[in-house]
Amino acid sequence: MQKPREGTQWYEVAVGSDQYHEPPDELPAQTRTFARLCASLTEEAEAIGWYEQRLAVETDPEAKAIMRDAQSEEFKHFSQVLEALLRRSPLWRTLAQGILFKEGDIVEHAEEVEEEAIHGGGGGGESGALGIGSLKGRAL
Repeated sequence: MQKPREGTQWYEVAVGSDQYHEPPDELPAQTRTFARLCASLTEEAEAIGWYEQRLAVETDPEAKAIMRDAQSEEFKHFSQVLEALLRRSPLWRTLAQGILFKEGDIVEHAEEVEEEAIHGGGGGGESGALGIGSLKGRAL
């Protein structure tokens, strides 16, 4: 590391490894990509929330229209990242398909799809296995 010039300071800069809970160089490339997509999903969700707050208090119609348009872009980005993640995780996709866009009780749908996807509909059994075999043949 070079010594800073007189009158300057060093600042620590995050280099993107703060999203990992294991040493990044020990993780396979596909796991690092998955982690980056998860971080992107979080960032898009935060941006959606920030626009929601701004829209709630903004009174200028032109500014509000611009913010609403910007928020819709964040909705699109969130959806793209979510789809990319779901394509990489068949179990997550199965669980999401059992919950998303369904009328009725969200928690009830989640419990039902979890029972089927994780436990194979048979209550889980003694083995504690994830029941991934129950996903065979499903359209993912």
